[in-house]
Amino acid sequence: MTFDKQFYRNLIRISLPIALQSLMLALVAACDALMLGRVAQEQMTAVSLATQIQFVQNMFLSAATAAGAILGAQYWGKGDRRTLEDIFDLMLMFCGGVSILFFLACELCPGVLMSIFAEDAGLISVGNSYLRIAGWSYLITGVSQCYLAIMKVTERVKAGAAISSAAVVLNVILNAVLIFGLFGLPAMEARGAALATTIARIAELMICLVISSGQGYIRPAVSRFFGISRDLVKDFFRQCLPLMGGGLCWGIGFTSYTAIMGHMGVDAAAANSVAAVVRDLVCCMCNGIGSAAGIIVGNELGAGRLEQGKKYGIRLKNISYVIGFISTAIVLAVTPFVVNGVILTDRARDYLTWMMVIMSFYMIGRCVNTVTINGVLDGGGDTLFDLYSLIVCMWMVAIPLALCGAFVFHWSPLAVYACTCLDEVGKIPWVMYRVRKYKWVRDLTR
Repeated sequence: MTFDKQFYRNLIRISLPIALQSLMLALVAACDALMLGRVAQEQMTAVSLATQIQFVQNMFLSAATAAGAILGAQYWGKGDRRTLEDIFDLMLMFCGGVSILFFLACELCPGVLMSIFAEDAGLISVGNSYLRIAGWSYLITGVSQCYLAIMKVTERVKAGAAISSAAVVLNVILNAVLIFGLFGLPAMEARGAALATTIARIAELMICLVISSGQGYIRPAVSRFFGISRDLVKDFFRQCLPLMGGGLCWGIGFTSYTAIMGHMGVDAAAANSVAAVVRDLVCCMCNGIGSAAGIIVGNELGAGRLEQGKKYGIRLKNISYVIGFISTAIVLAVTPFVVNGVILTDRARDYLTWMMVIMSFYMIGRCVNTVTINGVLDGGGDTLFDLYSLIVCMWMVAIPLALCGAFVFHWSPLAVYACTCLDEVGKIPWVMYRVRKYKWVRDLTR
């Protein structure tokens, strides 16, 4: 934690815009929950469950953009713009294909998707109407995420944050207008939230295209779209596949948690939906630090300064604990305001109170692991570790416990929720051991 003016200046310069971008994105879900929570508990819960589809899609998109960011940060540190353009092409091809598949699933079989997360016919019906409209936004998201990822890597984080923030502001305004039917428009409720998201995503992509046309920005190399070197393709998928495996393990695991809570009754599902929104908002700070950690460490390693990259990685790992305890305090501080801020039944309100307390301890593990695994380790290309840790801690411990607690032993929803929070806290010692092995101190460039 030795004071280093240049290091902390870079950390703040990179992490704050990314944290703001993450916060603005989380605010969309928060506004959906709060606005629909003022309409009816069923509307809020159905949309929260339906958005799990996009959550799974984001696992694929995040794997591709994170792989591009890992390689891109090192090639940017090396000063190789041409290879960055080829990496951009690879991300666009992968994310475009994924987006088309999720769009078709939402348009052709939304009922099948909703039945995974809920048994209640009312929730499934509301979710169907949401997904048929929101599916169009899933088609666009993959492309815009590639542009935003390249902006972060190439030190255009302020531009990326500004674009995301503008899209979120538009989304929130349209949410209010379309959900409640302001200015003489009909009240569309859940369908209004879906339409607002779709319009905002279209605007986000348009702004990305306009800004990226400016001087100095990295753009896709259309002329080389199908002429990328085999070595770079191998390097990309060498990073992407473990990240995708880890992302899917984490994403499907988190979706399983939501599905388990969704089958424990409407009150438990509603409380879990609100708690998830708070969790995503509070995690924005560690998301920003984690992304900055990957860029800072990757820049140093790609430039050949391995010892400096190692030193920065250790320092960022220590900072993650500070962020974790701050996040715990924030969750406890906002609990009374959150519990009284949405319309819930008395039972759901009681569930939410204790879920917030449980989540406050979970935040320590979440922050440490986000910065250390997704930042420091991934910055040096050590992407397999995340997959291993998720298989053991989430899929061999937390999910079986939650399933048995919910459907075999019939524990209370709070006990089951506590099981879903075990994985992040439980793997901290393993993560610290992995950091000290220094396998992540590598130059990945050719």
